[in-house]
Amino acid sequence: MLSITSQYLARYRRLDAGDGTPVLLPVTGAQRRFALVRAMDPAGRPDLVPMFFAFPRGTVDPVRLAAAADRLAARHPVLRARPTVLRGTPVLRLERPQVPVTRVACAPGEGAAAVLRRALGRWAPEGSPLRLFLVPDGPEGAEEVLAVVLDHSVCDGQSLARIVGELGAGYDEGPGADGPSPADVAAELADYRDAVLRQLDAEERAGAPDAMAYWGERLRTVREQAPAARPEPLSPGALPSGSATLEMPASPDGVPFPELLNACRAAAAVLYGAGHVVPLGYPWGGRPAGAAPVLGCFLNTVVFPTATGEAPTASATAAAWWDDLDHAGTPFDAVVHAARAAGSGWSGRLDGMLTVDDSRRRPPLCLGGVTGREIHIDGRTVRGPFAVSVTQGPELQLRMVWDRTVLPDRTAESAFTALADAVRTPAPAPAPTAG
Repeated sequence: MLSITSQYLARYRRLDAGDGTPVLLPVTGAQRRFALVRAMDPAGRPDLVPMFFAFPRGTVDPVRLAAAADRLAARHPVLRARPTVLRGTPVLRLERPQVPVTRVACAPGEGAAAVLRRALGRWAPEGSPLRLFLVPDGPEGAEEVLAVVLDHSVCDGQSLARIVGELGAGYDEGPGADGPSPADVAAELADYRDAVLRQLDAEERAGAPDAMAYWGERLRTVREQAPAARPEPLSPGALPSGSATLEMPASPDGVPFPELLNACRAAAAVLYGAGHVVPLGYPWGGRPAGAAPVLGCFLNTVVFPTATGEAPTASATAAAWWDDLDHAGTPFDAVVHAARAAGSGWSGRLDGMLTVDDSRRRPPLCLGGVTGREIHIDGRTVRGPFAVSVTQGPELQLRMVWDRTVLPDRTAESAFTALADAVRTPAPAPAPTAG
């Protein structure tokens, strides 16, 4: 039986006949997952990745910024592509590069955070996957906040660092600078297509019968545990999500990943109760071997079955996690299929997400010699019941956000306490035995 990736490649190759029709690019398993998640969302919301930078008022020239953004999109195919489905096959269709730079005014008494939450909530999935928003902020608009926002289906952490660097460099060139040459555009397009096809080839190998059997057994008992969203609206003025943050001294190596998985298990036990196997997702992977460093999303989402009735040691969690990483290339939709074939009733929705980011690897956004101060905006709509992010910088920042229509603040705050306590005092390794 053909794997999901093999079936996708066969359908894609029938579409991409090379006869002069509009260029269609294949999508990776990660990009198919984002399409699946959007399809399961009642409002059809995409996953967004925003970066927010505060600049002194009057620093940012919107015309110069728009020109730099358009040249950036002209160079990188994925930034001027639009997801579409042709004869049942998801693909990307190339469009003319046109990145909107939107100036948004604040109502009396309103700050940039409220304006940007509203703008991102109104994101129309049909437009450019890269959009920029510029909003005044602070007393008498002393600052401006620039939001650089991407559809997650076109970016990962490596992409963000490159986008920030190239956007700043393009801004410094000025609005009259030439865009990339036709030869450069064609070369980047060829590199992108080659990288995606290499990724799909790796995913095809990772969807072999032994991998499907592994994931079927691994996730056979997984079930979503999060309650359905409450039908009643939030109280007037309430933000759609809650959050809690803890900063800790950072070691050079951060927190070992198995300890973070155990900490998320402690949080899930508070949120959903003991005796369940909760689907927790985390991104893993990178560019396929031999591929050019093109922009695009190649990170797979790996599922970790989180047993809330247990308190495993870090070494036991690490052993299971290492086994998972041996099969981490299996695309998400194939993993869901394997779990369901093994008897799980799991739909593919995740009850929690864990991400780890090293902010030291991403340069700040510098426009015209002025460096923006990266800021965070709370209260945005979140995907899924709860998500944990760990940021390695000068300090280690532990952050949890949750959907207030699903989880009460008091319960979520108790879960964050359990999460933080588990990170501070990781489960001990088992004592050595004689013999």
